[in-house]
Parts: sequence; structure tokens; C-alpha cells
Amino acid sequence: MDLQRRDLGLGRRPALLLVDMVRGFTDPACPLGTDCPGVIAANQALLAAFHQRGLPVVFTTVVYHSPKQARVFRQRVPALDLLQPGSPWVAVDPRLPFAADDVLVEKQWASAFHGTDLHDRLQALGVDSLVVTGLTTSGCVRASVVDGLQYDYRVVVAREAVGDRNQAAHEANLHDMQAKYADVVDLERLLGMLPAGEGG
Repeated sequence: MDLQRRDLGLGRRPALLLVDMVRGFTDPACPLGTDCPGVIAANQALLAAFHQRGLPVVFTTVVYHSPKQARVFRQRVPALDLLQPGSPWVAVDPRLPFAADDVLVEKQWASAFHGTDLHDRLQALGVDSLVVTGLTTSGCVRASVVDGLQYDYRVVVAREAVGDRNQAAHEANLHDMQAKYADVVDLERLLGMLPAGEGG
């Protein structure tokens, strides 16, 4: 039985956090990748809305600069070794427009917060809540959502803007995030929740 919980929605200044929407995860030609046109389309709509409103946008990528970084994680998932500096796989998917004011955070583990300066960057931008999207629902998205809550951000997940290689894992993790850590909402509802922002 799920715990009693409340939807909290967004604060006055949400940021859009696109987790690992890079070619290594969006291109099925990469062993880590999956074909996800619906996820791309939903992220395009959210990007347009955040850019129009002048609200903060943060992309993450995964890059390994030395064999010592995330040693055990890479032993478990050897395909991660493809994510090297200069590799096309670490670049943001070209279908997602990266604006001049957008932020790119490099990470080495699942969470966008672990071992990065993401929290400091968000605080400098005055962010009080997060819309989390990206890949994969059961992995890096979930880890980032949990850590977002643990840093005291209200977190909202756009249902259509996250994806997973395993549909059963996708649905189970959406259910669990909704039960404990975040508001999981449809894209149309989420777009209606966004504040006017600086460009409104």
C-alpha cells in the first residue's frame, strides 16, 4: 500500500533538468542507446516553454576522463567506457536546442547531483524546484529525482519526457517516484503549471 502523500507542484522559479539526453543514450546505434522519438518530442516542447519564459535549463552528460572515475559502475556496465571526452556519444542530442544561457553538467554516476556542482549552480540561479526529464527512468532519472528531493527541491517528472529500455521498469519507477519523491504529471498539465518567468 502506498503512503499518503501530497502533490507539491512547482515553486516560483523552476529549472528544467534534462538528464543524459545525449547521443549515447538517444541513438540506438550506441549500445547504451534507445530509440525514443516520443521522449525527444516531449523534451522539445518543454525546452521551448522554458526558453520562452527565460527559466533555467540544465543538461547533463556523462564523461569519463580517467580510468579511476566511477570504477565499479563501469565494471558493472562496460559500455559506459564509450563515454570519453571528444566522443560523439557525450554530445547533447542535436534535436534538442541548447541555448546560450543553458548549463551543461558533466557527471560520472547515476545522479545529476552526485560528485557535481549542480546544487551550487541551481542555487546561484535562484532555483526552488525542478522539472526532471530524460533517460533512463529507472536509472539516472530516478537517482536525480531522489537527490533533488534530498536537496529540498520540489520535483516534478514529465511522464512523456522520460524513457527506459525496459517498459516494466519504466512504469514501476514512475509509480514509485510518484508515491514517494515527486509529482509525476502529464506533459500538457505540466506546461500549464509553469510560471510566466522572465520572458512572460
